[in-house]
Amino acid sequence: MRETFKPEDSKQAAEAVAWAAAEEAPLEVLGQGSKRGLGRPVQASRDLDLSALSGIASYEPDELVLTAAAGTPMAEIEQALEAEGQMLAFEPPDLGPLYGREAGGGSIGGVLACNLSGPRRIKAGAARDHFLGLEAVSGRGEIFRAGGKVVKNVTGYDLAKLLAGSYGTLAAFTEVTVKVLPRPEKTYSVLLFGLDDRGALEAMTRALTSEHEVSGAAHLPEAMAKRAPVDYLAEAGSNVTAIRVEGPGPSVKHRVAALRQELGDLAPSEELHSRNSATLWHWLAGGGPLANGVNEGAAIWRLSTTPSEGPSVMAKIAGEETLESYYDWGGGLLWLALPQGEDAGAGRVRGALEGLRGHATLLRADDALRAAVPVFEPLDAAKGALTERIKDGFDPRRVLNPGRMYAGI
Repeated sequence: MRETFKPEDSKQAAEAVAWAAAEEAPLEVLGQGSKRGLGRPVQASRDLDLSALSGIASYEPDELVLTAAAGTPMAEIEQALEAEGQMLAFEPPDLGPLYGREAGGGSIGGVLACNLSGPRRIKAGAARDHFLGLEAVSGRGEIFRAGGKVVKNVTGYDLAKLLAGSYGTLAAFTEVTVKVLPRPEKTYSVLLFGLDDRGALEAMTRALTSEHEVSGAAHLPEAMAKRAPVDYLAEAGSNVTAIRVEGPGPSVKHRVAALRQELGDLAPSEELHSRNSATLWHWLAGGGPLANGVNEGAAIWRLSTTPSEGPSVMAKIAGEETLESYYDWGGGLLWLALPQGEDAGAGRVRGALEGLRGHATLLRADDALRAAVPVFEPLDAAKGALTERIKDGFDPRRVLNPGRMYAGI
């Protein structure tokens, strides 16, 4: 059985990391453990379990700021925000079902450490854009703080943005502060039926470049639409393109009606109203069309590229095959399932992106494949050297999540 350190406060967390550094005993840093399958397998035999560092320390709805212990479950964060009519605008995805876990897991620290954002990213930005400040423990076992509780904090280097997306390889978060925003009064979606990938791209582009303040644009093939937890999609019998509009009730109704009229030359449409609309986008955010047992044993990829290149990238990867895939972020984010094979499809995926702006992440695969295949975009010599220097600055003994992102780092 693996040895586990479970600190109850930041001081105990620092003591555990300081011991690990002195003994050169690597630690796997965990919040709720819901994203353990994301990234390369960590090269450690001991766990630093931060789940006891839990609870909302400060929430000021009038100031749009929330501070919580890093191990606080996302369900607790979302419940507190909902009670005040507020939200995390970057729409953190629930990836638990993709890894065979129950929905509703994960911690606020884990979301920020992995810089996870959902469909609203195209309008609201990434998780790091809402990350105001933190308390954390470096790989030396030292507690440090960065940022603050105001949006315009310009004192010193913005460590919060650096550490967001570092996957626990630089520091173990003990407390985080995030910006929150009012929850929209109404959330509607325009559903367009029967468009192929090119037609969907045109519809999403026209919607996103319109004056209607679209906050989500995704496209599902018929087979995936049938799995949707919303009857309008499940019973459509065709491909479905979804475009989300949020805000005050009268404004949303007006903008949805205008969008349907402006896109009427492309495909027939329907409206999806608040509860069903929220259910749809939550499902899309966490890879729902590829989860819940329908792609067991498959490798799951997320590709980010220029929206105009999405269909051609997908065509290059698929070749003559019909693959399980869908589009988010207006065509700029591709979710894709591939047979694991010898390289989880890495050659096909990264070959299709060659020469283009974009990157690919192997979101799910067996441990052996994630250890052998680059999970994140491979680093060139310059980026590799910079990454090594940053790691040396925060964690010179390589005790925090070693190998989670890149071998040996």
